[in-house]
Amino acid sequence: VQLQACGGGLVQAGDSLRLSCAASAGAFSRLHIGWFRQTPDNEREFVSLIVWGSGSTYYADSVKGRFTVSRDIARKTAYLQMNNLKPEDTAVYYCAGVWRFATLSNDYLFWGQGTEVTVSS
Repeated sequence: VQLQACGGGLVQAGDSLRLSCAASAGAFSRLHIGWFRQTPDNEREFVSLIVWGSGSTYYADSVKGRFTVSRDIARKTAYLQMNNLKPEDTAVYYCAGVWRFATLSNDYLFWGQGTEVTVSS
């Protein structure tokens, strides 16, 4: 499975962005899709997860209420809608896929290439 993330950019605090994660394989509908972010000084951090079967969603406390994860199975694409962005959201964002529930980056098998989000104050 190949994943490709896009949609990052330079925005101001309070603005919104929507990231997309497109999958190459038909097995997308069975993947849990996680979103992670990483800054140069930090390890890859869990942001959000959408579960393939139920569509249940999970969020890091730092983004809860501001970010929304969703998916379009027909388009084999997952989305991360990011509202009310803050400077501390600045990072490279990655989407990743795994066959079971996981929030640790080491558990994920498939990774997109990352898309950079910069939020200015």
